[in-house]
Amino acid sequence: MKKNIPIERDVKFRTNFIKLPPEWGPEPVPERIKTLGFLDYFVLWSSLGVGLLVFLAGSLLVPGLSLFEVFMVSLAGSVVGSLLLASAGLIGSKYGIPTMVSLRAIMGKKGSFVPTFFNIIQLVGWTAFEIMIMSQAATSISGPIFGGFTNHFWVIVFGVFCGLLAIGGPLIVIRHWLEKFAVWIIYGLTIWITYQIFSSPNVADLIFRPGDGSIPFLLALDLVIAMPISWWPLISDFNRFSREEKSAFTGTFLGYTLSNTWFYFIGAALIVILGARDIISSILGLIFGSLAMVLILVDETDNAFADIYSAAVSFQNIFSKTKQWKFIVLIDVAGIILAMSLPLAQYEVFLLMIGALFVPLLGVVFSDYILLRKQNYSIDEFYENATGVKIRAIISWLIGIATYFFIYTQYPEIGASLPAFAISALSHYLIGKMS
Repeated sequence: MKKNIPIERDVKFRTNFIKLPPEWGPEPVPERIKTLGFLDYFVLWSSLGVGLLVFLAGSLLVPGLSLFEVFMVSLAGSVVGSLLLASAGLIGSKYGIPTMVSLRAIMGKKGSFVPTFFNIIQLVGWTAFEIMIMSQAATSISGPIFGGFTNHFWVIVFGVFCGLLAIGGPLIVIRHWLEKFAVWIIYGLTIWITYQIFSSPNVADLIFRPGDGSIPFLLALDLVIAMPISWWPLISDFNRFSREEKSAFTGTFLGYTLSNTWFYFIGAALIVILGARDIISSILGLIFGSLAMVLILVDETDNAFADIYSAAVSFQNIFSKTKQWKFIVLIDVAGIILAMSLPLAQYEVFLLMIGALFVPLLGVVFSDYILLRKQNYSIDEFYENATGVKIRAIISWLIGIATYFFIYTQYPEIGASLPAFAISALSHYLIGKMS
């Protein structure tokens, strides 16, 4: 016999059942929510450091460089980029705030809207590229099951799934998707792909075969650094949930350095050693290649999730009263539409544009937080006491951007990332001291 359940209790149960997960917007996350430690961040950032787009970025370094040079530039670029990335997350870990909100103390509240706008643009672009390459890989596996609509079908499938992950939020994705499932698949798969590549004949000769010199070593370094730098405008959106700054910093640095280094290198090795024309066909050509591709796609979804989620959080820096899920839907739809129309051939240009905008901005952040303010802001500087626009930060950022473009267009062989970072940081420091 069915028990009588009070109406109030039954309504409450049904309401909670369909309730969306809690949203953590522009306000500081409460201390009880700051539960993530070293392992959580190692898993998160090692997972975000892998994927088809990282393979693709690695493939851009050959035949310009030898495989040995690719490994060296991948290691150097990953160490430098990951160090900058992890350092950028210290503000979020300490104050529990998202990245774009942290810029209010440096650039002013309205001043922070400028990088917020560019960050949203780059994240929509990343979302589109991620969904695009996942759909192309899925189409290669499935064949034209829906005729000319097949690729669009997979775009919609991956777009919707990644949007649902973004609505779930970081705590659910890290603890219940990555740590229990997705990341272990990609770790095992990385070992399997590496074994197949390096068990090929004449590997040693191919590793040390000289490149054709079509890409300077330091320009290649820019392409590697651009990948971790592309994540720094997002990092505090996730690292604000950390129990302490040190564990988040160490987990982020080690996790991203290891995965980014190896996947850049493997991306180049797939082309050189296996002799394939592109990344997708090279993976499908491996033993159990179709299965490997399916498993890669399982983990690839977390990259698009991070882009969609952080774009929504960035939107809330400007429109703080709008629900986060509404921005998630907006970004997701925009990414799906672009994934159906954006040419993947623009990927290298996209990486360099990210470097031009966000490497100098990170120099300004480093200079302000580390050198001028000695890692000490008051929480109200991000909110009620945030000024309108801090002109010196904008000027320093523009100087860094100009430096990047000048070096990239006139002297690409010396690399633009590190000089642009140093010039913007120095400019901000000197202007700050004078004022």
